[in-house]
Amino acid sequence: MNVHFHVRSVIRTSVCVAASLAAPLSFGAPEGRLQVQAQLLDRAEILCANCFFGPSDYYYCLATDDKVLIGYQRTPVLNWRDPSKNYLTPVHPVWAAWTAPGQTVPISYDDKHIWVSRADGKQVRGLWGHLKLAAFWITRADSKQVKLTRSSSRDIFTNNDRCRGGDSAKAH
Repeated sequence: MNVHFHVRSVIRTSVCVAASLAAPLSFGAPEGRLQVQAQLLDRAEILCANCFFGPSDYYYCLATDDKVLIGYQRTPVLNWRDPSKNYLTPVHPVWAAWTAPGQTVPISYDDKHIWVSRADGKQVRGLWGHLKLAAFWITRADSKQVKLTRSSSRDIFTNNDRCRGGDSAKAH
């Protein structure tokens, strides 16, 4: 009886150790992303006017060496009277629309998403700035990466023939 108890505890411990070692491998590793330099060809917006937590969509057309990629960012919006405003971005900066720091940007992409870098030129000043920085760090709101969802919607870019004829990424 004592031998069965010992064998069960060894098996139980082995299973727990194997599961804890396998968890980071199955959840944390990014899949094969391609990293390239891309040129921002065009940008389009579908803004939510007079919204109470409604979404605004920002579409981006990016050209790599051999592909044209279309991606969009959906952000929650709180505004009234002015569709270009979003009163949530001072509280949650990740919900700000991505702006390219230049015509050429480093990106990484896979079949479903495009990751671009967020330009952050703000300096922290004073006690209030450090408290906000600490709060954003805790919530991961100071993310340097913006994840765009790849889209096959090409009718948004009516004035750019290169964006309308890009590769056909599946919409997800």
